[in-house]
Amino acid sequence: MNPPVNRRDLLRWGAACAGPTLLASCGLTKVAVLNHDTPGHRLNTLALAFPSIATTALWKAQAPKEPVTLLATRPTRIIVHHTASANVSDLSQAQAYSLARSIQQSHIDRGWIDSGQQFTISRGGYMLEGRHQSIDAARTGNQHVRGAHCEGFNDVSVGIENEGTYTSVAPPTAQYNALVQLCAWLCQQYSIPATELYGHRDFLNTSCPGDVLYARLPQLRRDVAARLGVNVRVWPTTRTGQTGERVRSVQFLLRARGQGGSVDGNYGSGTGSLVSAFQTSVGLTPDALVGSATWEKLILTVRRGNTEDAVQAVQSQLRSRGFAVAVDGVFGAGTESAVQSFQSSQGLGADGIAGPNTWVALVS
Repeated sequence: MNPPVNRRDLLRWGAACAGPTLLASCGLTKVAVLNHDTPGHRLNTLALAFPSIATTALWKAQAPKEPVTLLATRPTRIIVHHTASANVSDLSQAQAYSLARSIQQSHIDRGWIDSGQQFTISRGGYMLEGRHQSIDAARTGNQHVRGAHCEGFNDVSVGIENEGTYTSVAPPTAQYNALVQLCAWLCQQYSIPATELYGHRDFLNTSCPGDVLYARLPQLRRDVAARLGVNVRVWPTTRTGQTGERVRSVQFLLRARGQGGSVDGNYGSGTGSLVSAFQTSVGLTPDALVGSATWEKLILTVRRGNTEDAVQAVQSQLRSRGFAVAVDGVFGAGTESAVQSFQSSQGLGADGIAGPNTWVALVS
């Protein structure tokens, strides 16, 4: 078994791949053809070919120290990491292979059985298998190799390491394009919605995958969806430790969905527990993270004549944006007029009904 991961220890690597050992770190209304309310539904309208991924045999990996665990279940999300290593200028295939060997060696030195992540992408855009059998499992579409890249979520996620440090600079174009291609293929194989792409920091206390790469995740979701031939609503990720109006909306909607809880704008452990309970009730993975799949299930369409918590969520959002509405839970003429004005300002149809597209504009 893999020992517990000390994320602080994993946050930095040595800079040179050929020399010192490296420490891996890190870190939808129906829209077009996609019904995002159906978890596990195959999303793509364009069949994607298997991308060029170097196998463990090709980059001359060591054999794992014990057999990897092959799960007879599909992962439900992809987690993006950066290696927090130097942004090398060597973009060659040889560098990519050396990188993969160095990652594996550092993980084995830590007592792990193999590389922790399922896949790696070099700065030159080379895609590599990380943990043994990850390619074969993904090609079946219904098996998953348990990794060791995100403690607590290794059974339900595919980890992709991106060579480099992306705290203040963006990844090279070739690397980003390879990330889009690999994510799209994995989404196709595992029926993962294109919106279910996250950063390591969404689940653990880490800066991974760097501020710049993390900020590109909404665009990554859109680019992956485009590669799959679908349109999606990309919702903001809301999680433990955040505060503000978006959190208040989550809390109001949890109350509207019968979960109870306070509305204080602070996403603490109590809110996380309620989110997990709601996710379980609607068949989602209970991870306490409000991503696109959870938002789609959590929101309620409200209109004139409706009352209670979901209406208060809309009113509170509108008020925070400068609209003079009372947060009283009664969707009357004043709230309808404010919704129409907000919709017009966002280029939406001004029908005065707070449906999914209006909700995503409100909480974004």
